[in-house]
Amino acid sequence: MYRILKAEKLAEKIYLMDIEAPRVAKSCQPGEFVIVKIDERGERIPLTICDFNREMGTVTIVFQIVGASTERMAGLKAGDGFQDFVGPLGQPSDFVKEDFEKVKGRRYLFVAGGVGTAPVYPQVKWMKAHGIQADVIVGAKTKELLILEEEMRAEAGELYITTDDGSYGRKGMVTEVIRDLVENQKKQYDICVAIGPMIMMKFVCLLTKELGLPTIVSMNPIMVDGTGMCGACRLSVGEEVKFACVDGPEFDGHLVDFDQAMKRQQIYRTEEGRAMLRMREGETHHGGCGNCD
Repeated sequence: MYRILKAEKLAEKIYLMDIEAPRVAKSCQPGEFVIVKIDERGERIPLTICDFNREMGTVTIVFQIVGASTERMAGLKAGDGFQDFVGPLGQPSDFVKEDFEKVKGRRYLFVAGGVGTAPVYPQVKWMKAHGIQADVIVGAKTKELLILEEEMRAEAGELYITTDDGSYGRKGMVTEVIRDLVENQKKQYDICVAIGPMIMMKFVCLLTKELGLPTIVSMNPIMVDGTGMCGACRLSVGEEVKFACVDGPEFDGHLVDFDQAMKRQQIYRTEEGRAMLRMREGETHHGGCGNCD
């Protein structure tokens, strides 16, 4: 049993938990994810790591209620626990693996949308811990849905907040802030990292491609099984077949076919759709989850 040390509601349907998982905390890096399972009846839920403390042996997760299993998770309290807490899984962020001299010479811009703020946070925290200042844009629909603002402010070089309705920070989309920073304020960035809803990442990438700004995205929103078996997170990256859970979750955003990925997610939701995808994609589908039969 993996004990919950802290359970907190951050916003409507968005929750944060600190989990006692020393082995995971010892090995995890920004960009990776874990799979949690409440009990024998629970689904396997992949969640990107929000934070970790190696000394205390804890891993922080943030999740949003989207179905029955996450609804059950929201009811857990400190002292309760998960039957399974598996990780770290996936590939860490590129900057963790790259030559540090190259990394510290770059200017990074992070763009977080909604719950995507959670996986952006450990990346920005890693940057500051290594003496690199990174600017951050955080977008939310309303002020009430904004999460981790103070934590992000403590780690970011400059933090820009935007809400769709203008209830807090700037009014508008994160893309408007990116254009303003680059074109009006003449800020220069070498790499943009965007994590959030698929539609947000798509339009961020359309803009950054126009601006000539290389962009990394995290495809964690399309993961289901988290092991490469179910085929849910199959996508095209530069016309190559990739799976977010084993090859990613981070990819070159300018090479991701977002329209195909979003359309495929809609089809995958039904039993008939999964069967059709399995037939159409053949050996590249990655069967084995049990849903395809």
